[in-house]
Amino acid sequence: MQLSERVKAIKPSSTLAVTAKSKAMKAAGIDVIGFGAGEPDYDTPKPIKAAAAKALEEGKTKYEATAGSVEARAAVAKYMNTRHGFNVTGDNVIISVGGKHSLYVAFMSLMNPGDELLLPAPYWVSYPEQAKLAGGTVKEIPGSVDNDFKITPAQLEKAIGPKSRVLVINSPSNPTGTMYSPAELKALAEVVAKHPNLLVFADDIYERLVYGSDKFVSFSTLHPALAERTVTFNCLSKTYAMTGWRVGFTIGPKDLIKAMDALQGQMTSNITSFVLPAVAVALDPAQDAAVETMRVEFDKRGKHIHQRLLAIPGVKCPKPTGAFYVFPDVSKAVFGKTDPAGKRITTAAGFAESLLEHAKVAVVPGEDFGGPNHVRLSFATGMKNIDSGLDRIEAYVKALK
Repeated sequence: MQLSERVKAIKPSSTLAVTAKSKAMKAAGIDVIGFGAGEPDYDTPKPIKAAAAKALEEGKTKYEATAGSVEARAAVAKYMNTRHGFNVTGDNVIISVGGKHSLYVAFMSLMNPGDELLLPAPYWVSYPEQAKLAGGTVKEIPGSVDNDFKITPAQLEKAIGPKSRVLVINSPSNPTGTMYSPAELKALAEVVAKHPNLLVFADDIYERLVYGSDKFVSFSTLHPALAERTVTFNCLSKTYAMTGWRVGFTIGPKDLIKAMDALQGQMTSNITSFVLPAVAVALDPAQDAAVETMRVEFDKRGKHIHQRLLAIPGVKCPKPTGAFYVFPDVSKAVFGKTDPAGKRITTAAGFAESLLEHAKVAVVPGEDFGGPNHVRLSFATGMKNIDSGLDRIEAYVKALK
């Protein structure tokens, strides 16, 4: 069958591929320790599940408004206003099938062929692919491992050109696990404010998983000119351990939300109707204690896995300050060496493949994240798995010739 050129150009998601392979090996009885999945190892809090179950029992199984129920959108707006200082209503909100779908609909609604995405690297694997599907081009702005992968205002200013349309800011970051301080974001905002044709996609899905002294701030609140030029994305997946529920939301100017509503109406219509009542329950402060329990545990795991990685000769790894990832540079530790099968390791992908084969540890290679010397490890797994996995990685690296 002849496939479209569009779909043939798409790179498969490396994160999903590693997770699928790891699960398949486990299903075959192989003892694999996986650091691939970017999802909490906690269950969804009971009150959220109860709200969906109640809605299902009450027959809330019919079509809803494409953008989501009035009540759910109002709950999102209230959350953003009270927690992050926004000034929005439900008309500024659309609820989509997870954060990935939210971003895709926004890219398709705002980018024209030839428009340029400014993409700080490393980055989440789906950003460039979604921009390309919208006809856009991608200009990477490299963040240094020695600066916790963060770009500078000078780099941003230099990168902005006549075709620049969207800048993505993802802080805390997937895959790096680092975040910008409020002052650093403010400095970037000052640059963006000088370029009226440039929009910002603020991907805030890890905003509740923050460690250390820096506080989270949402980009649209940093400069008066940016409230109408920033599109903010969030979801319930990471904060509330709801990855499989597929609930994402976009907060933006009403004309954009209306356009996204029209496009989504031709794609998926509303999200699962009996999930919508659970949105307000999840965003209620009554769930803060459950979120804090997870955050504290992730903080502890992040510190631990960071120290374990630094103990491996040649590995360089910034300390995680948000999300639940580390993104170590393994090039000096493994590149140029030979694995137990006599195969020479020259890339992160080669290292990840060999590690899975010989040590039965799954990590995600950094090439598709824009970090070719790195691999991503998720510490959204138990401390026992973390230690067992790092024991295997240490032994594997030591055995390389």
